[in-house]
This record gives sequence, structure tokens and C-alpha cells, in this order.
Amino acid sequence: MLLTQWLLVAIFALTLIGLVFFPNKPERVFGSTTLLCLAASFVSTDDILSNAVNPGLVTLLLLVLCSFAYERTSIIRRISALMLNGKSTTASFRTLSFTALSSALISNTAVVATLISVVKKNTVVNPGKLLLPLSFAAILGGTLTLIGTSTNLIVNSLWLEQGQESLGFFDFTLVGGAALVACLLVILLRQNTLADMPSDQLEVKEYLVEAQVKPNSKLVGKSIEANGLRNLDTLFLVELVREGRLISPVTPDEVIQPEDRLIFSGDVSKVLVLQQFDGLTLFAQLDGLLRENLTEVLIKPDSAIVGETLKSAGFRARFDAAVVAIRREGTSLSGKLGDITVQAGDFLVLAVGSDFCARTNLTKNFYILSGHKPDNMLSGWRDSLAIFGFIIAIALTMVTSISLLASLMFYLALLILSGCLTVNEIKRRFPIEIWLIVLGALTLAQAFEHSGVAAIFANEIEQLLAGKSALIALVVIFFITLLLTEVITNSAAAALVFPVAYNIAIGLGVNPLPLVMAVAFGASGSFISPYGYQTNIMVFNAGNYKVADFIKFGWPITLTYSFVVLMLLPQIFPF
Repeated sequence: MLLTQWLLVAIFALTLIGLVFFPNKPERVFGSTTLLCLAASFVSTDDILSNAVNPGLVTLLLLVLCSFAYERTSIIRRISALMLNGKSTTASFRTLSFTALSSALISNTAVVATLISVVKKNTVVNPGKLLLPLSFAAILGGTLTLIGTSTNLIVNSLWLEQGQESLGFFDFTLVGGAALVACLLVILLRQNTLADMPSDQLEVKEYLVEAQVKPNSKLVGKSIEANGLRNLDTLFLVELVREGRLISPVTPDEVIQPEDRLIFSGDVSKVLVLQQFDGLTLFAQLDGLLRENLTEVLIKPDSAIVGETLKSAGFRARFDAAVVAIRREGTSLSGKLGDITVQAGDFLVLAVGSDFCARTNLTKNFYILSGHKPDNMLSGWRDSLAIFGFIIAIALTMVTSISLLASLMFYLALLILSGCLTVNEIKRRFPIEIWLIVLGALTLAQAFEHSGVAAIFANEIEQLLAGKSALIALVVIFFITLLLTEVITNSAAAALVFPVAYNIAIGLGVNPLPLVMAVAFGASGSFISPYGYQTNIMVFNAGNYKVADFIKFGWPITLTYSFVVLMLLPQIFPF
């Protein structure tokens, strides 16, 4: 190969390394890949602009934008109220089936977020036995249709770039449906192997609360025990931060000094008892917002404050709210609240101001679990319009020649004209991360073609697998994608493996569709790690699971899923 071709191979390798070391920033990695390909003249600015408006990519972006409206409708909440009743077995079956079918049409992240609080409050099935299956059912449901998961639409975008016709709405259904039925059976049979969530965890949520000692406080100069800070109702003093130094455990005879920060763990409902101590100021009191009316929220995976500390996030300016406490189930938090880096799935208790409900950025950043509800939740005729408008848009795609792209354009226009969605919300929540990931993948695939690396790669594969079955390539591609999904997330895995799979098929002289579908299904097979899929992260925190729980419960599902998919792909999509 030429030096320039080796340079492109190096860019591909750097992209993979970047995704492994920065799994939470795939958009930055693929954005850098795009710039490197442009700088090395593998692609032109016209190529990049053409990729930016790829029909498959635009369809994906429109679907995400439309989801901002229907995730605020009442449909999931209404149906979920009918699931968890009767016998535990039938309740589990109804819940998991509803989750899967809903995820075929609606964002599975929104479905799981809505159901988490319902599952945790139910008295029919212990939440510990249902939250992890809930995530797996949502993942499996996403494989049923073209719009069920972003990975399917990403693969479709890359497929269109190769000059192929768009994948059909139900092209995934036969394989995905068979995998769903088989895996749901395994889930229900093994559900009882999951440990129950202890009743004390259901009743009391262990939040981390911070209070600072004022210089003129009467607590200064006295020990922890003398101040009565050791015997608080459901609050336990776990740490003390003094001049940047962490003291843990805190002994009863530790003498309090000015500006000490006391870190408590326990029931956040008892947090106001700390105000009874002279000169003890809670973290939220610094903004002057603390009052008896508190709001609990769950951080969304695409929240703008993920990766920022509570101090740098600027809660007061952004949301007219201050953080009272934070909880990250499955992980022990430590240190000052202001220095804790926010992660997706974190639970926060907020003291909110009078303008909180009117803020339009709440639904982008939070799932509001209790307390105030944002004013922009849809109701009345707008609620019905968003629900039935989406159903009609999808139905038109299925029964007429109207493309999904055109159908979603009209649906989005209807949402804007009716006030279900505002232009400001679209600008604020535009999915730039997904756009950059797919743009980078399209650019990389184009660079492979322009540089001649794709042709060289295809010839090498043809010689390597000469006389051997293409099934070998199918199995290898599927498991490579499956493994990468657990390491670098599903969207990044699909975007990275697609050009490899496509060129292998060209080199073998076979229909590339089976290998492309192997990429799509492999990228949706995250069952053994809490970090490969957004819904897994959410239930990992909410259910207080350990990584070992995912491995033990997930490996039989991974084997079942892999067996069904690999058996059916060559039959339904022949070489």
C-alpha cells in the first residue's frame, strides 16, 4: 500500500482507540476523524456537505426531534398503570411485552425512564427482579423495526451512502421478533435468579447531602459528638472535608473547625433537620432556594450537564434550582457535592425557584420523578395530536409509497404549528452528537473508497477466505460488533464496523445485506455490561445492581440472542 493509504489505516485505528478511551465522547472522536480525513485530502468539503444531508441521517435526526414531543405525551404513563397487577408471572410478562413493543416505535430510553418509578413502587413484583429485565426487553424491542433503535437508522444511513435502496420499516422484524420471543422466555425463566431489592432500599433513598460550617457557628471548637451530629434521624455523617483534605471515617471526638464541609448520607426527606444547627448551611442554601418543597429528578443520558461538576453546571442560572442532594445507586459517592461530576442516571434532589416549571430546558436534561412537573408536558388536544399524528405518520410509510423521511417532515411541521414543539426547543436539543457520529462514519467510509483502501481490503479478504463460506465472515462481523458495543456503545460500534463489513462482502463477491444486518443486530446485543446501552445505565443505578449481576443474568441471553440471529440472518437475507 501507498503511504497515504497507510495514513488512512492509522486514522481508522486512532478512531477505534479514541472510542475505547473516550466512550462518553464518541461525537468528538468522529468529529476529529472527519477533520483528519479532510486535512489529508481523502475527502473534499463537498463530500462532507453531501454526507451531512444523507437521507438516512436526516431521517434519524427528524425522528429524534419528533420524539421530543411524544415523550411528553401521556400514552406510556396511561398504559403502564394497567401492567403491574394480578399474579407476579403475568405482571412481569405484561410489563416486559409492553416495554418491548413500545420500544419498537418510541425511544426505549424514554420508555424505561417512565417505567422505572412505576416498577419501583409496585407491590406485585420485587423491583430487583424486574428492572434489569425491563432494560433488556427495551433493547430487544428496538430490533423489531427500522426506527426502533438509533443503530438501525445509522446502519441505514451508511447503506444509503453506498447507493442502495433504503431498508424497509419491517426488514428487521422477522429476525428481531424471533430473538425477542426466545430471549423473553429465557428472561422469564431466569428472573428469579436476580436478588430482591431490600425493603429498606425501597423505602429510604440514600442520598449524599453536604452542609458547610460558617465561621461564626456555635458548632466551631466542639466535637462531633458534643454537637449532637452523631445521632441524627436517618442521616449519618460519613465524611468531613477540611481545606481540600477528606477525613473519613469521622470519629466522635473530631473537633469542628470553621469552613468545614460535613458530608451526610441518608434519607433526604430529613435534610431540613440540619437547618436546626446554628451556622450549618446546606449546599442549596447558598443559592437561597431551599424550602420544604423539594423535587427529585433523574439525569438524562443526553443532558447538557453530564460530565460537568455540580459547581460548574450553573444550576441556578440554567434551571432556577439548587442541588440539595445527589444519589448514584450502585456506586458510593464521596467528597464535596460541588466537586462531584454528574453522570447519566444520577438522581438529584433540587430546591426549585418560582421560575423552575417555566424553564424550557427541563425535558432535555431531566426526567422529573416527583415534586414539580414542568409546564410543557402535553395535555388535552395537543397530547392526542402528538400521539395519533405519530401513528398516522408511521402508518402512511407502511401502507403507501410515501417515504419515512417525507412523512416525518410533515409530522414535525404539524408539531411546530400546533405548539407541541417549539423552534427554540429544536435548536436547544438538536442531536448534534448523533449527527457528528454518523457524519464521521460516512466520511470514513467515503475515504476508504476514494483512497483505494477499500479495494485493497476487499482483495485481501477474497484471498484469505477463498473457497470458504461467507458464513464465517458473518459470524466474525457479528461478534466483533457485539464486543465493541459493550466497550464503545452501540451507535459508535455500528458506525465503525459498517465499512469493514460492507467491504468484506464486496471482496467475497456476495450480497452485502446479510453482513450489514449482522452489524445492526450485533450493535443491539448489549446484555452483559451496564455501559453498552443507555437503558442499562439507567436500571444499573435505579436497581442498585452490580456489574456481576449483568454478567450472570445477561450471558445466557447473549448466547440465545446470538444463536437466533446467526441462524436466521442467512435464511432471511441470503448471500
